[in-house]
Amino acid sequence: MIMRSSHIVDVSFFQRPVLEVAPELLGKNLVRKLPDGSIHRSIITETEAYDGPLDLACHGSKGRTKRNEVMFCEGGVWYVYFIYGMYWMLNAVTGEINDPSAVLIRGTLDSRGPGRLTRHFQIDRSLNGMLIDPSSELWIEEGETVSSKKIRRTPRIGIDYAGPWAKKPYRFVLDS
Repeated sequence: MIMRSSHIVDVSFFQRPVLEVAPELLGKNLVRKLPDGSIHRSIITETEAYDGPLDLACHGSKGRTKRNEVMFCEGGVWYVYFIYGMYWMLNAVTGEINDPSAVLIRGTLDSRGPGRLTRHFQIDRSLNGMLIDPSSELWIEEGETVSSKKIRRTPRIGIDYAGPWAKKPYRFVLDS
């Protein structure tokens, strides 16, 4: 059993607008209890925001489906899905119930790229819909507070299909 710590980010952190949560995740620690019992912890360095039903890059823009059902939950759960037949993607659901918004965790200090990150942390669909809490064996802990001057905003990656939404500066990168 994992003891609750005051350093664990409470699920209420995620029950806010995605464009507030995404940059504030930078500098926090992604923590995973691995099947062998060891704990892996790494600082989040890159995120992308997906802002609800109007955002054409967001899975929620296509309405509720079996795949994206978790996005319609209240913020504070994991949304994990499979792409390209080879990669799991890790997202933190944000906002209110029925507002399908989420933050893609794109990278940490030792895992650049969302596919590498999920392999490194041994993340798969079994975590889909689980609380962002030690009970799921995957959670977020407080880290360093990051000045907005150390955050670079850019367009998201790989979403050219989203028309004008592809150019929105919804990718947040921690500059070293």
